[in-house]
Amino acid sequence: MQQPQDPARPNHLRPLPNFIFASRWLQLPLYLGLIAAQGVYVFHFWVERVHLLEAAFGSQTALQALMSSIGYKDTATVALNETIIMLVVLALIDVVMISNLLIMVIVGGYETFVSRMQLEGHPDQPEWLSHVNASVLKVKLATAIIGISSIHLLKTFINAANYDVKVLVAQTAIHITFLLSAMAIAYTDRLMSRPDGGH
Repeated sequence: MQQPQDPARPNHLRPLPNFIFASRWLQLPLYLGLIAAQGVYVFHFWVERVHLLEAAFGSQTALQALMSSIGYKDTATVALNETIIMLVVLALIDVVMISNLLIMVIVGGYETFVSRMQLEGHPDQPEWLSHVNASVLKVKLATAIIGISSIHLLKTFINAANYDVKVLVAQTAIHITFLLSAMAIAYTDRLMSRPDGGH
Protein backbone atom coordinates (compact mmCIF):
# COMPACT_ATOMS: atom_id res chain seq x y z
CA MET A 1 0.00 0.00 0.00
CA GLN A 2 1.37 3.43 -1.05
CA GLN A 3 2.22 5.78 1.80
CA PRO A 4 0.47 9.19 1.63
CA GLN A 5 2.73 12.11 0.71
CA ASP A 6 3.54 14.37 3.65
CA PRO A 7 2.69 17.91 2.47
CA ALA A 8 5.34 19.36 4.79
CA ARG A 9 8.10 17.30 3.15
CA PRO A 10 9.44 18.54 -0.20
CA ASN A 11 8.74 16.29 -3.15
CA HIS A 12 12.14 15.32 -4.61
CA LEU A 13 12.10 15.29 -8.40
CA ARG A 14 13.94 12.86 -10.62
CA PRO A 15 17.17 14.26 -12.14
CA LEU A 16 15.78 15.27 -15.54
CA PRO A 17 12.59 16.98 -14.28
CA ASN A 18 14.67 18.62 -11.56
CA PHE A 19 17.12 19.96 -14.18
CA ILE A 20 14.29 21.25 -16.36
CA PHE A 21 12.57 22.89 -13.38
CA ALA A 22 15.87 24.44 -12.24
CA SER A 23 16.27 26.04 -15.68
CA ARG A 24 13.82 28.73 -14.52
CA TRP A 25 16.81 30.35 -12.79
CA LEU A 26 18.13 31.27 -16.24
CA GLN A 27 15.60 34.12 -16.09
CA LEU A 28 17.39 35.64 -13.10
CA PRO A 29 19.99 37.54 -15.21
CA LEU A 30 17.09 38.98 -17.24
CA TYR A 31 15.45 40.44 -14.14
CA LEU A 32 18.82 41.73 -12.89
CA GLY A 33 19.24 43.39 -16.30
CA LEU A 34 15.86 45.08 -15.90
CA ILE A 35 16.96 46.37 -12.49
CA ALA A 36 20.03 47.88 -14.17
CA ALA A 37 17.76 49.42 -16.83
CA GLN A 38 15.67 50.96 -14.08
CA GLY A 39 18.85 52.49 -12.67
CA VAL A 40 19.38 54.15 -16.07
CA TYR A 41 15.82 55.54 -15.91
CA VAL A 42 16.48 56.93 -12.42
CA PHE A 43 19.61 58.67 -13.72
CA HIS A 44 17.71 60.05 -16.73
CA PHE A 45 14.92 61.32 -14.44
CA TRP A 46 17.48 63.07 -12.22
CA VAL A 47 19.23 64.73 -15.21
CA GLU A 48 15.94 66.04 -16.63
CA ARG A 49 14.85 67.32 -13.23
CA VAL A 50 18.15 69.17 -12.74
CA HIS A 51 17.86 70.71 -16.22
CA LEU A 52 14.32 71.85 -15.43
CA LEU A 53 15.43 73.55 -12.21
CA GLU A 54 18.42 75.18 -13.93
CA ALA A 55 16.22 76.42 -16.79
CA ALA A 56 13.79 77.89 -14.25
CA PHE A 57 16.69 79.99 -12.93
CA GLY A 58 17.58 81.22 -16.43
CA SER A 59 20.21 78.76 -17.71
CA GLN A 60 20.10 78.80 -21.51
CA THR A 61 22.22 75.65 -21.74
CA ALA A 62 19.71 73.72 -19.59
CA LEU A 63 16.81 75.18 -21.60
CA GLN A 64 18.34 74.03 -24.89
CA ALA A 65 18.95 70.57 -23.41
CA LEU A 66 15.29 70.36 -22.35
CA MET A 67 14.02 71.55 -25.74
CA SER A 68 16.21 68.99 -27.48
CA SER A 69 15.05 66.12 -25.24
CA ILE A 70 11.33 66.87 -25.71
CA GLY A 71 11.58 67.69 -29.44
CA TYR A 72 10.50 71.33 -29.03
CA LYS A 73 11.82 73.30 -32.03
CA ASP A 74 10.65 76.87 -31.50
CA THR A 75 13.92 78.78 -32.13
CA ALA A 76 12.35 82.02 -30.88
CA THR A 77 12.00 80.62 -27.36
CA VAL A 78 14.59 82.17 -25.04
CA ALA A 79 12.92 81.44 -21.69
CA LEU A 80 11.11 78.60 -20.01
CA ASN A 81 7.42 78.70 -20.89
CA GLU A 82 4.32 76.78 -19.82
CA THR A 83 4.39 74.44 -22.83
CA ILE A 84 7.98 73.39 -22.20
CA ILE A 85 7.29 72.87 -18.49
CA MET A 86 4.25 70.76 -19.32
CA LEU A 87 6.15 68.63 -21.82
CA VAL A 88 9.06 68.11 -19.41
CA VAL A 89 6.70 67.17 -16.55
CA LEU A 90 4.90 64.72 -18.83
CA ALA A 91 8.29 63.26 -19.79
CA LEU A 92 9.12 62.82 -16.10
CA ILE A 93 5.73 61.18 -15.49
CA ASP A 94 6.46 58.92 -18.45
CA VAL A 95 9.75 57.83 -16.84
CA VAL A 96 7.94 57.12 -13.54
CA MET A 97 5.25 55.04 -15.29
CA ILE A 98 7.84 53.03 -17.20
CA SER A 99 9.71 52.50 -13.94
CA ASN A 100 6.47 51.24 -12.36
CA LEU A 101 6.06 48.89 -15.32
CA LEU A 102 9.60 47.60 -14.78
CA ILE A 103 8.88 46.94 -11.09
CA MET A 104 5.72 45.07 -12.05
CA VAL A 105 7.64 42.89 -14.52
CA ILE A 106 10.61 42.32 -12.20
CA VAL A 107 8.71 41.54 -8.99
CA GLY A 108 5.67 39.89 -10.56
CA GLY A 109 7.68 37.92 -13.09
CA TYR A 110 10.18 36.68 -10.52
CA GLU A 111 7.39 35.69 -8.13
CA THR A 112 5.42 33.94 -10.90
CA PHE A 113 8.12 32.25 -12.95
CA VAL A 114 11.25 31.90 -10.79
CA SER A 115 10.78 31.67 -7.03
CA ARG A 116 8.52 32.82 -4.20
CA MET A 117 9.74 35.89 -2.35
CA GLN A 118 8.03 34.98 0.93
CA LEU A 119 6.63 38.50 1.36
CA GLU A 120 3.47 37.41 3.19
CA GLY A 121 2.99 39.71 6.18
CA HIS A 122 5.62 42.19 5.01
CA PRO A 123 4.31 45.77 5.50
CA ASP A 124 5.57 46.85 2.06
CA GLN A 125 4.17 43.91 0.09
CA PRO A 126 2.35 45.25 -3.01
CA GLU A 127 -1.40 44.59 -2.80
CA TRP A 128 -1.51 43.08 -6.28
CA LEU A 129 1.32 40.64 -5.56
CA SER A 130 -0.81 38.54 -3.19
CA HIS A 131 -2.93 37.24 -6.08
CA VAL A 132 -0.57 37.62 -9.03
CA ASN A 133 -0.30 34.96 -11.72
CA ALA A 134 0.65 34.97 -15.39
CA SER A 135 -2.85 35.99 -16.47
CA VAL A 136 -3.20 38.84 -13.94
CA LEU A 137 0.29 40.04 -14.82
CA LYS A 138 -0.62 40.24 -18.52
CA VAL A 139 -3.69 42.39 -17.81
CA LYS A 140 -1.74 44.70 -15.48
CA LEU A 141 1.07 45.09 -18.01
CA ALA A 142 -1.40 45.86 -20.79
CA THR A 143 -3.07 48.50 -18.60
CA ALA A 144 0.31 50.04 -17.74
CA ILE A 145 1.28 50.16 -21.43
CA ILE A 146 -1.96 52.01 -22.21
CA GLY A 147 -1.12 54.58 -19.52
CA ILE A 148 2.37 55.08 -20.98
CA SER A 149 0.95 55.34 -24.50
CA SER A 150 -1.57 57.95 -23.27
CA ILE A 151 1.25 60.10 -21.87
CA HIS A 152 3.17 59.82 -25.16
CA LEU A 153 0.07 60.75 -27.15
CA LEU A 154 -0.63 63.75 -24.90
CA LYS A 155 2.97 64.93 -25.29
CA THR A 156 2.66 64.62 -29.07
CA PHE A 157 -0.59 66.61 -29.26
CA ILE A 158 0.74 69.37 -26.98
CA ASN A 159 3.77 69.63 -29.26
CA ALA A 160 1.76 68.93 -32.44
CA ALA A 161 3.26 71.86 -34.35
CA ASN A 162 6.58 70.03 -34.47
CA TYR A 163 5.12 66.78 -35.81
CA ASP A 164 3.87 65.71 -39.22
CA VAL A 165 0.18 64.81 -39.56
CA LYS A 166 1.15 61.23 -40.44
CA VAL A 167 2.96 60.91 -37.10
CA LEU A 168 -0.11 62.18 -35.21
CA VAL A 169 -2.40 59.74 -37.03
CA ALA A 170 0.04 56.83 -36.57
CA GLN A 171 0.45 57.45 -32.82
CA THR A 172 -3.33 57.72 -32.38
CA ALA A 173 -3.84 54.45 -34.28
CA ILE A 174 -1.17 52.72 -32.22
CA HIS A 175 -2.76 53.92 -28.98
CA ILE A 176 -6.18 52.65 -30.09
CA THR A 177 -4.57 49.31 -31.00
CA PHE A 178 -3.05 49.08 -27.50
CA LEU A 179 -6.45 49.88 -26.00
CA LEU A 180 -8.29 47.25 -28.04
CA SER A 181 -5.56 44.68 -27.30
CA ALA A 182 -5.83 45.30 -23.54
CA MET A 183 -9.62 44.97 -23.71
CA ALA A 184 -9.26 41.68 -25.62
CA ILE A 185 -6.73 40.36 -23.07
CA ALA A 186 -8.97 41.35 -20.14
CA TYR A 187 -12.03 39.78 -21.79
CA THR A 188 -10.16 36.56 -22.56
CA ASP A 189 -8.87 36.41 -18.99
CA ARG A 190 -12.40 36.89 -17.68
CA LEU A 191 -13.70 34.04 -19.85
CA MET A 192 -10.90 31.72 -18.75
CA SER A 193 -11.38 32.53 -15.06
CA ARG A 194 -15.03 31.46 -15.05
CA PRO A 195 -15.69 28.20 -13.18
CA ASP A 196 -17.38 26.66 -16.21
CA GLY A 197 -14.54 27.65 -18.51
CA GLY A 198 -16.62 30.32 -20.25
CA HIS A 199 -19.40 28.06 -21.49
